[in-house]
Amino acid sequence: MTKGGGFFHPMQHYYSLEEVTVKNAWLTVGVFDGVHRGHREIIRKLTTEAHANNAPAVLLTFDPHPANVLTGRDIKCLTTPAERADLLGALGVDIVITQRFTPDLSTVPAYEYMSRLKETLDLSHLLIGYDFALGRRREGSAVRLAEIGSELNYTVEVIHAVSDESGVISSTEIRKLVSTGNVTEAAKLLGYNYSMSGEIIHGAERGRKIGFPTANVNYPKQKVIPTNGIYASWAWLGEEKFMAATNIGFNPTFTPERQTPSLEAYFLDFDRDIYGQEVKVEFISRIRDELKFDSVDALIEKIHEDVDKTRDILNRA
Repeated sequence: MTKGGGFFHPMQHYYSLEEVTVKNAWLTVGVFDGVHRGHREIIRKLTTEAHANNAPAVLLTFDPHPANVLTGRDIKCLTTPAERADLLGALGVDIVITQRFTPDLSTVPAYEYMSRLKETLDLSHLLIGYDFALGRRREGSAVRLAEIGSELNYTVEVIHAVSDESGVISSTEIRKLVSTGNVTEAAKLLGYNYSMSGEIIHGAERGRKIGFPTANVNYPKQKVIPTNGIYASWAWLGEEKFMAATNIGFNPTFTPERQTPSLEAYFLDFDRDIYGQEVKVEFISRIRDELKFDSVDALIEKIHEDVDKTRDILNRA
């Protein structure tokens, strides 16, 4: 056994089934966006039982979100494929496969798809959520997958939903919480603080001119971005952690015509050139709406208030 309980350390992440060579796989399949507290029950069962049977714990997920392909909607995700794989690896999953979800894949019959998984992964045991189905027209229900398993020689185990006082924990509910700025409640359901990562790029540098230089983050546009406003945040540069007051929005005082929200973090007690570095911004609490100010002096006064509130919130966090 290795660190984190896995057989493969570090965790192996593949972007197609064809790349994987494994024997006697214990497998779960699903989107697992966010790898939230509800997902963790099935993952805990997968890793614990697989390793008790000297088998690798394998998780197959999809990108983009199948609903985007099937309905044409633009569902923003809570985690990029790389973030998702990192979270799963930390929970002891040995192999993560992120399969590209396409219109063609959605038409593959359940029997044919399970035959592929049996052949590629030497599938031994399949764990699925209570509402899971795969294959053409979602024909691969738990009952159907068990029927196929008896023919292809794998077993099926169904895991029931994980609930808390607010009901069943779901990625859909967490997306709503994040998109409305309720990052504190979202963190309770995720089991960790929601974050956005990206390279620090040059902006208009207006913050620098008024004494509050901000890190302008080139975040992944496929992720859910919290609603416009000011947030008390932790900013991570590698292993270093800093307090940050983070603004998400359109900078209406200066650029009311802006179409895509910017993400700018003001690091407290900080004076370094960090352009080109990767930063992770972890959202702790929303402080206020984004406002349009009549003067730069009024904006500066408000930023001082935001910084004081950020310091107070993070000192108590």
